[in-house]
Amino acid sequence: MTNSFRTLDDVDVKGKRVLVRVDLNVPMDGGKVTDATRLERIAPTITEISDKGGKVILLAHFGRPKGRDDKNSLKPVAAALADVIKKPVAFADDCVGDVAAKAVGAMKDGDILCLENTRFHPAEEKNDPTFVTELAKLGDIWVNDAFSAAHRAHASTEGLGHKLPAYAGRTMQAELDALGKALDAPTKPVIAIVGGAKVSSKIDLLENLVTKVDALVIGGGMANTFLHAQGVKVGKSLCEKDLAATALRIIDKAEASGCAIILPVDAIVAFHFAANTPSHAYGLDAIPDEGMILDVGPQSIERINAAIDDAATLVWNGPVGAFEMTPFDRGTVAGAKHAAARTKAKKLISVAGGGDTVAALNHAGVADDFSYISTAGGAFLEWMEGKPLPGVEVLKK
Repeated sequence: MTNSFRTLDDVDVKGKRVLVRVDLNVPMDGGKVTDATRLERIAPTITEISDKGGKVILLAHFGRPKGRDDKNSLKPVAAALADVIKKPVAFADDCVGDVAAKAVGAMKDGDILCLENTRFHPAEEKNDPTFVTELAKLGDIWVNDAFSAAHRAHASTEGLGHKLPAYAGRTMQAELDALGKALDAPTKPVIAIVGGAKVSSKIDLLENLVTKVDALVIGGGMANTFLHAQGVKVGKSLCEKDLAATALRIIDKAEASGCAIILPVDAIVAFHFAANTPSHAYGLDAIPDEGMILDVGPQSIERINAAIDDAATLVWNGPVGAFEMTPFDRGTVAGAKHAAARTKAKKLISVAGGGDTVAALNHAGVADDFSYISTAGGAFLEWMEGKPLPGVEVLKK
């Protein structure tokens, strides 16, 4: 896996203008960055190119602006990045044209420059060839370090790869290595845990996974749809009843592929969707008509942990209960802690990703104990769905 794409090991950056596509889409409040995780992730690529005498020219989008919009300027993010990498980061008020060209022209080897939000130009998302050419004039090589935007074929995330020599940055490289170990060439047996509210948003994902993994744990609201399809009465629980046939098709496909589907065998049920509301464990044959399934029950937790014990590799996407509210976080926390302990004992390779998943693992206090956590939302899901990612395909040797 490691050698299927070009990395910084394959190029001498000294004296070169290096266009680096990064993810600067960080949460902000009152002009201040509230979570610098993404900035910390890209720091190694930036400092390595700078230390080796390359001119680092950062390209990134921020938010979804319709044209120029100061609320979505990268200027405050560039300042926050300078704090993280402990090096000055200059800023240019545009990403193409005279302003950008002047700023790049003034750079010395090792300098770092952040260009303004690429999405201030509608041509960015259209992957417009003229815009790609304008961007390409500013650099000698292109480094993609934004896996989180790799599922989009935009000018700065894919187009530049056809105009300039293209390489994966260290964050991208780490992500591709970790994901390769999880699904492309994994240590078997492989188990996937997929949770979340709706089957409808994860049909492609489930269809791909059942052909790749040895066991698939389905939790969250999604599990209710599968249980309903099998004739279980789920009361007032979140359930996409119109997808019963889809659920049965996925179960059949899993059986044909030799993938065990692990569904809840009991459930934590409440009569109101609120934190700390009274709740009880019920067997699946006894879910009250007015009740709502909000988490997996104690026997289901034991089954999930047993499945983790049997696995050498785990891929996790989505919580198995309404983890935002106590006590309905119990199933997700128990599974996460068990997987973390197995990982620390060197008995499991654990890879997790998706926004809710990262939040759930942080909530369980085990985010640092997993082998790898992807901060990419859409790109991680599309990778799990088995779809080629445009921003990765252009990096292949």
